[in-house]
Amino acid sequence: MLKIGIIVGTTRPGRHADAVAKWVHARAAPRTTAEFQIVDIADFHLPLLDEPMPPSMGQYAKDHTKAWAARIATFDGFIFITPEYNHGIPGSLKNAIDFLYKEWNNKAAAIVSYGSVGGVRSAEQLRQVLGELQIADVRASVSLSLFDDFEHYQAFKPRPALEAALEPLFDQLLAWAGALKPLRSA
Repeated sequence: MLKIGIIVGTTRPGRHADAVAKWVHARAAPRTTAEFQIVDIADFHLPLLDEPMPPSMGQYAKDHTKAWAARIATFDGFIFITPEYNHGIPGSLKNAIDFLYKEWNNKAAAIVSYGSVGGVRSAEQLRQVLGELQIADVRASVSLSLFDDFEHYQAFKPRPALEAALEPLFDQLLAWAGALKPLRSA
């Protein structure tokens, strides 16, 4: 069975990413071909990248990096939940991604973004980063508007049509995660 990590991509107080991750998880849960788990980067208390060796060397010295690496290594694919901060991904998400290398390789990813224009600039920036890490990002994505999907910019209340938009995202992600599995076991 495939394992998919739903990455909560910000540690900011008052964030909406955890509510979005729970929504995605609830919609994914009925699928029987994969196990979906929420992974909150805040739980790992990662400082700014502090490893003495480049992540591509795989020689992690810090306990927080080893714990993060062990968690990410268990997954076949990811759904990144990312807000858009100043036309880009949050620094906390970029930092968490940058800690590791081989744990990301030959896996698939989908993106659920949110922001004033749906977080689309954040999603595009994230796609560039994922490509460098040999993560195959799927075309299907979901973009949430702070104006239309968050009541008074606070309470997460997605438009009903967005639930249907998650289905091709799940389909593509699981197909690619499965297709890449032989590369991970080689």
